[in-house]
Formats: sequence, C-alpha cells, structure tokens
Amino acid sequence: MRGEVRVAGVSFRYAGADREALSGVDLVVPAGTSLALVGPTGSGKSTLAALVARLYDPTAGRVTIDGVDVRDLDPEVLAAIVGVVSQETYLVHASIRDNLLLAAPSATDTGLWRALESAQIAELVASLPDGLDTMVGSRGHRFSGGEQQRLAVARTVLRDPRVLVLDEATSALDNTTERELQAALDELVQGRTTITIAHRLSTIKDSDQIAVLDHGRVVELGRHTDLAARPGGAYAALAGAARPAVAP
Repeated sequence: MRGEVRVAGVSFRYAGADREALSGVDLVVPAGTSLALVGPTGSGKSTLAALVARLYDPTAGRVTIDGVDVRDLDPEVLAAIVGVVSQETYLVHASIRDNLLLAAPSATDTGLWRALESAQIAELVASLPDGLDTMVGSRGHRFSGGEQQRLAVARTVLRDPRVLVLDEATSALDNTTERELQAALDELVQGRTTITIAHRLSTIKDSDQIAVLDHGRVVELGRHTDLAARPGGAYAALAGAARPAVAP
C-alpha cells in the first residue's frame, strides 16, 4: 500500500439538500505527499474529506486509493488504511491503555509509550498515579480538549495508516494547546499521504498542494507561494483576511 489518493469527477449531494455539496471535483494526491483544503464555511472541505474515509459515498465519480475504489475495500481494511483526526475526539469510559488498544489490540506497553511520546503526551501520562491504567472518564472528561486530541493522535499512531485525514483538528484550541497538538501532528504526518482541512493558513504553508474550494468546486490549486501571489485570487483573499490588521 503506497497511499495515492485520487478524486475523479466527484459530486455529492446530501439527502434533502437543494444543491450539491461537491461538484465535479478532480484531485490527485501522490503517495507520501500533502494536500490542504481551504475555503469558506460550507465550501465542501469536510465533505470531501469524509468521502476519502468513506463516511459517505459520492453521488457521482469515484475516490480511489492506489487505484482501488474505496467502495470496493472491506470497511475494516479501509479503516486501517485511512486514519482520521478531527476536532471531535471520541474516548470510551475505560483506561488510557484500553482506549489505545482499540487501534492495535496486540500492542505492547512499550509500543503504547512510543505512541504517547509521538503524540507529545507521554510525560503527562507518566506523571499520573495510575499511568496507563488511568480512567479517562465518560467522553474523556478526565482530560482537557487538547489532551484528549493528543491521546487520539497516539491511537492513530498505533493504527499506522498510510493515508491521514486531519479535519480541523486544532480549530477549537487555544494558541498554546494548538502548538502542542501541532507538534504531535507534525510527527504523525511524516511519510504519510495527508489531507488537511485548514483552520489557520499558517499551518499549511508547506503543503505540497493547496486546493481552494468554493461552493463545492475547486477554484484554485497550487502551492502557498504561488497562490498567495495571484492578484485577486481566492487564496490571496483568504490569506489577506487571516492577516492581522496593522494599526496606522
């Protein structure tokens, strides 16, 4: 499994919707490279990412990984290939160890600690009286939002997916916690095909490709420096809106 992702002629309409959420989208993400999806709210970013993980099926067109339509893959195989880290983290009412083992039931404690180190949270877990046996509580309430997300990153590390989808994973965090989680994500994406839904453009400037979506269509595609330099371009407008105002 190399991890090349292709989106070919993909359109999608939610049940009961009066318009398509995606329309005629064509994208290629070579194995081991990164694609960032940007655009205004409702432009189709999360919908496109959901199609890669097959949370939905396209109304038209196809999504393939290494040439295989994701609809032809066994759901368990697809779940092993595509890992998702989102703003909403799901932890079960069990120990840290049990939550991590959901991704890799045969993992040893050594493997669990390595995953926690990659997610920048091993030091915190080690400081807890019960360590790996600490109960996370219902919906993970024992930990802060940023800590829950880093535990989810550790779980994804254990799954070791070839394709990684980051769905605004840092958007609800304060600046300090976001930096901590971003460090964990930077470790996680190494060598993987990565599709990132960007909350802050500063986090995706080094992406191999940036696709700008608007009303379900890709209106621009390129690298940060090229897109930002286009006068009147959609990406340049987003970058300008994100830039802090300078006092006169």
